[in-house]
Amino acid sequence: MPTVLAISPHLDDAVFSAGGTLARLAAEGWEVVVLTVFTGSVADPTGFALACQLDKGLSPEVDYMALRRAEDARACAALGARAEWLPFREAPHRGYRSAPELFANVREDDRIDAPVAEALRKAVARWQPAMILAPQAVGGHVDHVQVVRAIDQSHPSAPVLWWTDWPYAARPHSHPARPFAVRMEALPEQAVAIDPAPRLAACAAYATQLGFQFGGAAGLERALAEAGTVERFRVERDLAKAWPGVGGASPDGAR
Repeated sequence: MPTVLAISPHLDDAVFSAGGTLARLAAEGWEVVVLTVFTGSVADPTGFALACQLDKGLSPEVDYMALRRAEDARACAALGARAEWLPFREAPHRGYRSAPELFANVREDDRIDAPVAEALRKAVARWQPAMILAPQAVGGHVDHVQVVRAIDQSHPSAPVLWWTDWPYAARPHSHPARPFAVRMEALPEQAVAIDPAPRLAACAAYATQLGFQFGGAAGLERALAEAGTVERFRVERDLAKAWPGVGGASPDGAR
């Protein structure tokens, strides 16, 4: 059975952006591994990092990342995928002090891309993926940008499907940054038809994020309905050999 490795910056990015595709691959017999990079717990968070927790109604004593890892495990199970986690810390624990800073330039002292690249090389050696899914960094979040840089430094040989980061892509006025736009637009686009039901079920597992991102579960359902039954990627290297059935229709006939 071939393996697909989805490299997710945060505990929801792969599922939000490519959950339908991951569910389709699992249904087609692929082993689906969702590897999330920034999942490390931090004892006694302070400042902006603590505020990111408190504004979701969580007390300071809660291990926020442990809670999120549990959500991710449930989300991946809904897709038929395996959840794996790397211990790197999110940007608020690496010196980024406000929400605007998360979507500005990568700090000069933030060199997390090099150790992440080494971890990704080991992950690829372990799973030998026939295909990789990864973020385009639409929206410009510094953690997404650092993951793209780390993937480039890890030099994968498998085809990469660069997903359109969602929900940032649906909010171009509030998240206009496209730091890799020239590169991505030079790559061929691949539309993947999906069954939206498993994507919705998986996204709903991220309970801590639904109010913040969508105003609640009903908002998530509306946003996914607007997103439709196609997920779009930019493709690097030859996809036809790795996934010859990619052009097929989804269960509802969408293409």
